[in-house]
Amino acid sequence: MSTTESTRDLDALETARARIRETHLRPAGERPASTARGLHHTALISSDVEQTVRFYQDVLGFPLTELIENRDYPGSSHFFFDIGNDNLLAFFDFPGLDVGPYAEVLGGLHHMAISVDPVRWEKLIERLTEAGIEHEVHSGVSVYFRDPDGARIELIADPLGEMYGHQVL
Repeated sequence: MSTTESTRDLDALETARARIRETHLRPAGERPASTARGLHHTALISSDVEQTVRFYQDVLGFPLTELIENRDYPGSSHFFFDIGNDNLLAFFDFPGLDVGPYAEVLGGLHHMAISVDPVRWEKLIERLTEAGIEHEVHSGVSVYFRDPDGARIELIADPLGEMYGHQVL
């Protein structure tokens, strides 16, 4: 048992999870419809626009769909990639502004999981290997790696709404 595990009461944490499930989780047929239409885009930070385009478009196969000036910061770019199902992954760069290195922080991005077809998933693992990108496969359907700026990305071969054979939607 690790030091971290020994400082946590795992039974109490599971009890809290069970209470939250019981209080808030409704069966699929009893849930109200979402007020959202979908995820329009998630925006990350890029330290180098062209490097980011080469990674997401050329390695991962997510087509660049637009590259415009960021209205909030003159000279900054706002650019978008098609990640399927009418969803976008967006980036900003902030030239001249030292935003520091990527960091996983409370309230920040831990990782982003993108669903891909199982056949494409296998080919994407090959592309990551060919590109020399360090990656780790988990559970036979997930591969984790970091983008050029350090953001953790997961490609998952499970369909949308499913995770490791378990319906989550």
